[in-house]
Amino acid sequence: MIQEIQQHLKEVEAFAPTSIEEVEAFRIKYLSKKGILNGFFKAFKEVPGDQKREYGQAVNTLKTKLEETVKHWKETLESQEEEAGIFGDLTRPGNPITIGSRHPISIVRNRIVDIFSTIGFTISEGPEVEDDWHNFSALNLPEHHPARDMQDTFFVQTDPSILLRTHTSSVQVRHMEENKPPIRTISPGRVYRNEDISARSHCFFHQVEGLYIDKNVSFADLKQTLQYFTEQMFGKSEIRLRPSYFPFTEPSAEVDVYWGLETETDYRMTKGTGWLEIMGCGMVDPNVLENCGIDPEVYSGFAFGMGIDRIALLNYQIPDIRMLSENDMRFLSQFKSIL
Repeated sequence: MIQEIQQHLKEVEAFAPTSIEEVEAFRIKYLSKKGILNGFFKAFKEVPGDQKREYGQAVNTLKTKLEETVKHWKETLESQEEEAGIFGDLTRPGNPITIGSRHPISIVRNRIVDIFSTIGFTISEGPEVEDDWHNFSALNLPEHHPARDMQDTFFVQTDPSILLRTHTSSVQVRHMEENKPPIRTISPGRVYRNEDISARSHCFFHQVEGLYIDKNVSFADLKQTLQYFTEQMFGKSEIRLRPSYFPFTEPSAEVDVYWGLETETDYRMTKGTGWLEIMGCGMVDPNVLENCGIDPEVYSGFAFGMGIDRIALLNYQIPDIRMLSENDMRFLSQFKSIL
């Protein structure tokens, strides 16, 4: 009988089913109440006493092997059927794809770029770690000029002439040095100023500055360009220019757009006036043109600059500028449907 058990062990080891049904039939054949294994257990009392030990070990070995084999093939074939059910059914709906989102800064930046690109402005970029000449001196801000105090600067400790740019006007200087007029470019980018962080200000933010240099450029050209921008960006056509001061433009102005007083939010944003300041602008100072190798007797131009963060706060009614840099997915996921 021990030889018969060993013969069954060989059959179990050679068992290789191709379906769950074959595994079930195999289980019934060996492990059911009327199965072969139960028959071996019933025959135990008929085995001679000197063979009972060896016989019992052989039966237990067969039982263990049978249980392991049935379990192994059942799990294997069920897993194969599950995979076939998922990947084999071509009519099954595909897995849902999570829609990504754009950052509010990127949305506003791309919109500004699109608006100005339609009237011939190209994009120019430059380094965020800048030197004193391109950030200050070339822009009519020589050393010890009091207007430098308007911008609290991050200087590189090992070299006081190297700093983090305080505006993207430095990109315009580089562009004028490397290109001859006519020049029509905008310079979007991140800038840094040593300011206290609060709900309305941060030590880094984003700007877009524009520059147009050509023959016979006038202040009227500047106003028309800015009015076109405000109409496209905000849907507002009424603007006003208030006299102001910037070292690199003369004359200089602040640009306000009439936002209106239709809602309580409008009153809060405009402090009850209906007017909202959105940017600074002016005619490029002749000294700046000369510093960049452009003849101010032949060419003139205008420049303007605005904060992307500020416009994002206005457009989406974001109450705290810090939300733009905290990477909170609960906040960013609100912009999933915006391309």
